[in-house]
Amino acid sequence: MSDVMLIAFRHDAHKFTGESHEDASEEFAGVPVNQSVPEGADSDAAALSRPQHKQEQTVPTHNDHYRLSLLTGETAYDPGEFSRATIESEVADLIGVEDAQMVHERWLTSDVAAAFNESVYHPYTSLKYHTLLVAALLDNYLDGNEFADLRLIVDPPGEVVPFRTVFDGDRFAFRIDAEDGDRPSARLGSRPWRSWASAWNRLTAHPLDTDHHKYDMTLDANLRRMQSWSTALQYVEDYAEWRPDR
Repeated sequence: MSDVMLIAFRHDAHKFTGESHEDASEEFAGVPVNQSVPEGADSDAAALSRPQHKQEQTVPTHNDHYRLSLLTGETAYDPGEFSRATIESEVADLIGVEDAQMVHERWLTSDVAAAFNESVYHPYTSLKYHTLLVAALLDNYLDGNEFADLRLIVDPPGEVVPFRTVFDGDRFAFRIDAEDGDRPSARLGSRPWRSWASAWNRLTAHPLDTDHHKYDMTLDANLRRMQSWSTALQYVEDYAEWRPDR
């Protein structure tokens, strides 16, 4: 199981180095990378975040793997922070260990993974949250759960379920799982599609205080309009870091 899960966390390493999928190296930092993820988990996670038609550049002035922030509109690229040597070192720390649960925990807190998009054609998507979605779907599929069984579940912060937690913040965590244990939840749907807003709107209880806090009201209103899962999860992270009252 551990080796299979490592494939999920390492399958898009070429996006850190700017290599195309076809020409991607088979090894990075001494570990195998860029392998196909079993059970269709990669394509299903991609379907949650971007349309599955012909890929075309959607932001004419932006054509690389650095993510554009939906919060600021700015690129995550910082020439002082993202030297090639720095990226290689941080990515090696992120994926270069053999303990799959440790790798999952590192992805949940990774800044370097949050700086890259999942597709150059959809620059607001997030490589960090795409990869965490791939891992959560794969672990569920390997356990016999089908996509139609899965739910978005709200957990307390810090309660990380191996491979299935896809977001862990200061106030709450999100998990993809089949059993909610009476936690607030909503089904993902019958098939993978860009449906974040649909799931968010159907949660049985929301983790935000939309009755009293204006920043929570704004966050909630924006999340109700987003379709891409990786973009929405990255937006929650960016918004929490930005908000002045934290």
